[in-house]
Amino acid sequence: MPMASVRGLNINYEIVGDAGPWVALITGGRRGYQEFLPLAVKIAAEGFRVLLHDRRNTGASDIELEAHEVEEATWADDLRELLGQLDAAPAFIGGSSSGARTAIMFGLRHPDATRALMLLRVTGGAFPAKRLPEMYYGQFIDIAKEGGMAAICETDTWRERIESNAANREKLMAMDAGEFISTLTKWKELFEAGANLPVMGVTEEQLGSLRMPTIVIPGNDNTHSSESGRTAHRMIPGSEIHDLGLDDVDVPLIPYPDWAPYEPEIVDVLTGFMRRN
Repeated sequence: MPMASVRGLNINYEIVGDAGPWVALITGGRRGYQEFLPLAVKIAAEGFRVLLHDRRNTGASDIELEAHEVEEATWADDLRELLGQLDAAPAFIGGSSSGARTAIMFGLRHPDATRALMLLRVTGGAFPAKRLPEMYYGQFIDIAKEGGMAAICETDTWRERIESNAANREKLMAMDAGEFISTLTKWKELFEAGANLPVMGVTEEQLGSLRMPTIVIPGNDNTHSSESGRTAHRMIPGSEIHDLGLDDVDVPLIPYPDWAPYEPEIVDVLTGFMRRN
């Protein structure tokens, strides 16, 4: 897959489709873009060009641990630069979970480059506010305190980054454990500052300021409750919502690949929305 130099880092990306309006899809968690490849293929078959990429610190892209802002803000700015290099802006910006948070941040920071937002599995509520800071940051702070950077490199999350991009091991091992802990502590604090908002990481005022067309497809687990999606819909002026008819399930997380049976409906809804906008 091609690499782009984006703000000093190598960012791994792929374009699916040869012609048509540009769409950027952003996966959730710290997962690489491959999770969205089946969805991208289906959307491209309807006449769109889909940009997939590994955000910094995910997939095969470079690691860069600097906690100036929440990661979603940094990811949004990286995507804006990548779209500019590809002459792909303005684009439809869509994502699931942390990808949806990044899409919202993109719309706030780069409205000129946003044709519309497509928000899947919006995050909000007390459960993810408690779970995600520990999952993204807290557990690795504790591991680094106990075993240093060698122990960090052996965790599943960071080992995946090394296996996808061997240079990431050298970068991690060159980092002082105290610096790593300080950076993740700052990220955790920034993340927690917005974790208890009805839509995680974004104020009602910010959601109310979005003026681009937006569609929401709610999730159905404890991290992405259907109510979080409905809240986003209520707070974003003029937004649309599509209910897949799924009951909320009392589990921490339903992996996105488990939504594969619903992708034909998702594709119909998203492509219809994009054609209208």
